[in-house]
Amino acid sequence: MIRNLFFFVLIAVLGSLKGYTQSSQNDTLPNATLPACVQYALNHQPFIQQSLIDERIAEATIRTRLADWFPQLNLNAYYQNNIKLPVNYFGGNYVSTGTYNISAIEFGATQNIFNRDVLLASRSAGDIRKATKQVTDSTRIGIIAGVSKAFYDVLLTQKQVSVLDEDIVRLNRSLQDAYNQYKGGIVDKTDYKRATISLNNANAERKQQQDLLTAKYFYLRQLMGYPDSAELQLQYDSTELENEIPIDTSQEINFNNRIEYRLLQTTKDLQQYNLKYYKWGFLPSVSAYGNYNLDYFSNSFGKLYQQSFPNSNVGLQLSFPIFQGTKRIFQVRTAELQVKRLDWEIVSLQNIIRTEYAGALASYKGNLANYIALKENVQLATDVYNVIRLQYQQGIKTYLDVIIAESDLRTSQINLYTALYQLLQSRVDVQKALGILNQ
Repeated sequence: MIRNLFFFVLIAVLGSLKGYTQSSQNDTLPNATLPACVQYALNHQPFIQQSLIDERIAEATIRTRLADWFPQLNLNAYYQNNIKLPVNYFGGNYVSTGTYNISAIEFGATQNIFNRDVLLASRSAGDIRKATKQVTDSTRIGIIAGVSKAFYDVLLTQKQVSVLDEDIVRLNRSLQDAYNQYKGGIVDKTDYKRATISLNNANAERKQQQDLLTAKYFYLRQLMGYPDSAELQLQYDSTELENEIPIDTSQEINFNNRIEYRLLQTTKDLQQYNLKYYKWGFLPSVSAYGNYNLDYFSNSFGKLYQQSFPNSNVGLQLSFPIFQGTKRIFQVRTAELQVKRLDWEIVSLQNIIRTEYAGALASYKGNLANYIALKENVQLATDVYNVIRLQYQQGIKTYLDVIIAESDLRTSQINLYTALYQLLQSRVDVQKALGILNQ
């Protein structure tokens, strides 16, 4: 029944996008920029491929239902042996009638003229195709957002590892300075031990971040559908990343840009067809038919097919259920209520989109202000560290001052990169909230 297809599409439309699976593809990505990673995911992510297959399944199902508009041709044949002939009362006597062997070949053709199942199939075919394509678009947008955020997350962790590498170089240099001053009798063992503690902590933190980076790479591979055995090295331009930061924050929400909103509108259109379907239940089904039959009769099986007795007929058939216990009335009422419920669901979605956009925009503006402020901190922390380290070498400052300056420098660098990539991720959220992420 076409209703089965209709409800199948509704489930697909209202279902949520959950999780991603790993691709079994063995091809690699030599230039792993963000656009290249996104495009790879769109080509290889299993969930996208499943959505495309769902489109083909829906198209095949539609064509299956529409085939009922074509003439339906049938051929039936049978053979019957009467072991005992039937008896009829005729002219005051009981007389055996018929023959012991009966056979017939029947050719039949029917043509639907009005049938609500077939009518629903033809009327709703376009919207069903639209719904399945919109489900694919929704999947595509989810993948773009997920891959983009995971890409930035990997870059952030890489930068944190890089900052720790620079910090370890500085700490090794400070350790050597403290050791030389200790050997020179300028300071006691305290500075040397403090330098060793700081270096050990930095090495341990770097190991944690490196392990975390490996896990984040695996997550990015999963979102992309990228094979575990293939190498994946991300490429990016820091200047280009900073150029991507600006976005027009004065844009107004256009609900039609959101795929979820368009899906819900299509769902409502399909539900309107469902309402019409039940209203059509008060109309009769009409079809035309024609039959051509060849009948064979004989008491001898060997002579059964020597002579045929053809007959044929054509006609119209009307089928109209007069009373079904008010079932049709309540089916119509139920469908009307389902349409009204979707109206409220659209209102609810509009409220959700407004809230989502307000939250994403606030996060973006906050991260942007934080990023601008932290850019200056890095330069200030670098200058302070260089001055204090030089003063320590000259015996003016204590090693505790060096540790504090070095910690401030490392923290400011990590905070700056964290702010940058959080800003880029919040930019993705704003684009997604506006419905322009895939543009």
